[in-house]
Amino acid sequence: MMLSLGMFVFSLPTLAYQDLQRSTAWRHADTSRVGARAANQFLGPGADTITLGGVLVPDVAGDPGSIAELREMGEKGGPWALVDGRGNVMGAWVIESLTEGGELFFQDGVPRKTDFSLSLKHVDEPAVDESQPASSAA
Repeated sequence: MMLSLGMFVFSLPTLAYQDLQRSTAWRHADTSRVGARAANQFLGPGADTITLGGVLVPDVAGDPGSIAELREMGEKGGPWALVDGRGNVMGAWVIESLTEGGELFFQDGVPRKTDFSLSLKHVDEPAVDESQPASSAA
């Protein structure tokens, strides 16, 4: 297991990413002062985002249904628990966007290679209880 988002596990059989970018920000506010630099106050954490990028090549590794599964998770709109491959719980994350692009198509229009990019955003809400239907999770 490389990473799991809710019950979705990123791995060679499902969907392996080749690139992980994390961006973390902290909020600071400035208050103007006469004759001195602005006073700075730390307001707390800001945006924390992760972008996963990779290539799905079903003949080598990966399941084409994995991208559809992530898209369905994004449609639910709720936060999901994110756990890294070492078992560290990273908190609750929502899917902000999923981009995919196919190339090298078979005769029936199915791509032999699909590039994908998944953007996640950390939220302070509890993770979705995956045992409950999507309509009751909030």
